[in-house]
Amino acid sequence: MSAPGLITLRSPAGVALIAATVLASMVSFLDANVVNVAIPAIGRDLGAGLAGLQWALTGYLLSVAALLLLSGALADRFGRRRVLEIGLAVMLVASILCALAPSVGTLIAARVVQGAGSALVVPTSLALLNGALRVPDRARGIGIWAAIATIGTTLGPYAGGWFVDHASWRSVFLLNVPLIVAGLIVLRFVPESPEARRALSLDAVGAVLTVVGLGGVIYGLNTASGSGWGSASVWVPVVIGVVALAALVPAERRIRAPMLRLSLFGSRQFDAINVATVLFYGALAAAGYLLVLQCELRLGYSAAAAGAALIPSSVVFLAVSPWSGVLVARLGPRWLMVAGILVAAVSFGWLSFAQPGSSYGAVILPSALLWGLGIGLAVAPLTAAVLAAVPDADLGEASAVNDAASRLGGLFAVAAVPILAGATGGDGLATALGSGYRPAMLVLAGVAVAAALVTALFVSDARPASPVPAVVPPGPHHGCAPPTATATATAAAAAPAGAPSAEAPAEAPSADAPAEAPRDGNPPATDPAVAPASEGSSS
Repeated sequence: MSAPGLITLRSPAGVALIAATVLASMVSFLDANVVNVAIPAIGRDLGAGLAGLQWALTGYLLSVAALLLLSGALADRFGRRRVLEIGLAVMLVASILCALAPSVGTLIAARVVQGAGSALVVPTSLALLNGALRVPDRARGIGIWAAIATIGTTLGPYAGGWFVDHASWRSVFLLNVPLIVAGLIVLRFVPESPEARRALSLDAVGAVLTVVGLGGVIYGLNTASGSGWGSASVWVPVVIGVVALAALVPAERRIRAPMLRLSLFGSRQFDAINVATVLFYGALAAAGYLLVLQCELRLGYSAAAAGAALIPSSVVFLAVSPWSGVLVARLGPRWLMVAGILVAAVSFGWLSFAQPGSSYGAVILPSALLWGLGIGLAVAPLTAAVLAAVPDADLGEASAVNDAASRLGGLFAVAAVPILAGATGGDGLATALGSGYRPAMLVLAGVAVAAALVTALFVSDARPASPVPAVVPPGPHHGCAPPTATATATAAAAAPAGAPSAEAPAEAPSADAPAEAPRDGNPPATDPAVAPASEGSSS
């Protein structure tokens, strides 16, 4: 019997809960990714320079990455449904402001606000799903959520490109408005999570240092694309950012309730996996963005065609991932991870031949298939390895850290794309890609090889104690990794009767007490019918 206040999956409230969390996840994905296909149109219409266009992308990613770890504390204090409603409302207002932006400066400001709203939505949506459902229904609900969210992940960039072609780039920012409105309406039928509210515990010092550190480095990278590396406007913010990030470690050691618990990094395997995550997901993000730019600016693709270029990778990913999960349980994670990352590196190298005159079937399609195979092989092993690196009590926080690592990799890599392509000192992207696209793709292939090398040298091949997820949600697509699976939510949902959840206190009165959902809010990766005790991916 479940704790009072929890709802069943088949009840009207349960259906509303699934609908609301699916809609919220699609909103976050659209805002993070579909803008890529609109970048050339935004530049033409607003007369924006390269640095401004980069900020339109990285401003959003920066807000999400900097505020993600703090949003869980707000949800614990003020309630998950309430924080989710606030996050969606912020994204609604920001999306409308983006669509109406008269200048690139206004667009950037609206994108930063949009990212702040997304930071509230991303971790809270799954936390609400996991915390509001009865324990026996959680894994099934999470699996349904992941399956439906796949649709938005696969078709989102194509839909955004279609609207750019047939309406305006402004309409891309309005794609999520009906989703947000529907989500807010459906949330009215979802009860608040029944857990007791916690006292608000915010790591203000860590938050400020994170924002200053990430903001300074990203500001420098974006400025370098317009003014070159010799300007003080590049080096000064980079130095400030690096100093702030360096100060974060000693500052977190002195704080009683730090935003980032440094004891997690006492495991060499955990450190190595997160380094590999930053490199691999960064390479994926930058390669997806580069390919979209090359398709639109050099190959003559429409925005819709550019958005659809990598759809075959999602199909392959979904087909391969279940088998990858089975193989991890038999072989261990290390060599599957290495193989998957190296296959992705080959894909990047093949994509470097996507030049004017080349055909989609000869270059991009085979590369997309390899791309899907690579991430299909790598994601489940990466998940298993990162979970095996920490005690059960730390699964939720380890998942949050790994999710943050994937987002940081995407943030820095997208910011560095113009530099990789040689678009510095005032050169436009179209001009730079003429000579810089192939070397940039080869550099990204090298980054992926470095991720594989880190994995081969430092990641243990120990098999996970629990079955690996048989179903995982979509892997990274255009520009930024969407949230993937969460460890603790699924582990808590699938825990056998009488076992406490991974994040539940040791003195929890029963297995039916509502488990605290992880704060990263990643989509789950488990189909309970296949893997009843599996743990989700955190990558």
